[in-house]
Amino acid sequence: MAFKNRKGIGSKLFGKFSLRAKTVIFCILCLFAVILVLKNSYWDEKNKVTVQNSNKNVTQNTVIKNSSTGENGDKSDEERLEKEYKAAQKFFSDKEYDKTIDKANDIINQNDKFYKAYNIKGIALCYSNNYDEGMKNIDKALELNPNFGYARFNKALAYELYGKYDDALDWYDKDLEIEKYVWSYYGKASIYGRRGDISNTVKFLKMAIDISPDIKDIARDEKDFEPVKNSSEFQNLIK
Repeated sequence: MAFKNRKGIGSKLFGKFSLRAKTVIFCILCLFAVILVLKNSYWDEKNKVTVQNSNKNVTQNTVIKNSSTGENGDKSDEERLEKEYKAAQKFFSDKEYDKTIDKANDIINQNDKFYKAYNIKGIALCYSNNYDEGMKNIDKALELNPNFGYARFNKALAYELYGKYDDALDWYDKDLEIEKYVWSYYGKASIYGRRGDISNTVKFLKMAIDISPDIKDIARDEKDFEPVKNSSEFQNLIK
């Protein structure tokens, strides 16, 4: 009842206005309605953009965070495996070949793509009189990383250990293609020394000495140089 009374009073008041006044009032109401619609449209669009930007930021932050977490995880795993690999290297340096192989196997079980483990396992097997398995592991390291210089060197060393000197020289050269490794020069000098090739022995031994002068002390007691040791060229080089 109250609502009907208010409606009736409004109709009577509106009826008192002239046609011109009514027209003005109608225009004002229309203008107000247009403004209200535009205002609502503006805020709706603004809220939409804000939500889109918010979602974009959430997505970007999530990607960055996940990427960072993955990278840190990978880095952490790599550091741990590198630490274990150094332990395997220490076993090999101490001539504890069984422990070297066991440690390398542990690493491979954790990550079968860790090429360094195959390499150290391979050369330890070769020193343990298991040439075939040793070479398979060194070749596996090279399959995973063909430019791993230490594996190229160890393949040459394994050939040398088993008297395959031409193959050894070839692989020492392959190592020297990617790194100037002192022991590859020394390995070549040793093979030429066994063969009594004074010129090549001195040539490659000098290259090794130029990198590390301490090589002189090792060369003086090296049995591989017995066939050339009394030559003046050799003696002048190691004095």
